[in-house]
Amino acid sequence: MLEAGTAAPPFTLLDENGGEVSLSDYAGQWVFLFWYPKAATPG
Repeated sequence: MLEAGTAAPPFTLLDENGGEVSLSDYAGQWVFLFWYPKAATPG
């Protein structure tokens, strides 16, 4: 579990078109990442 202020580890995700996007693609820029950790889960 990351704590507030901790740098994010390197990762790669798929965009809406299936292309890969890596955190390193935005080196030196501000990045805002938002996700729903319980999306697609019951409850």
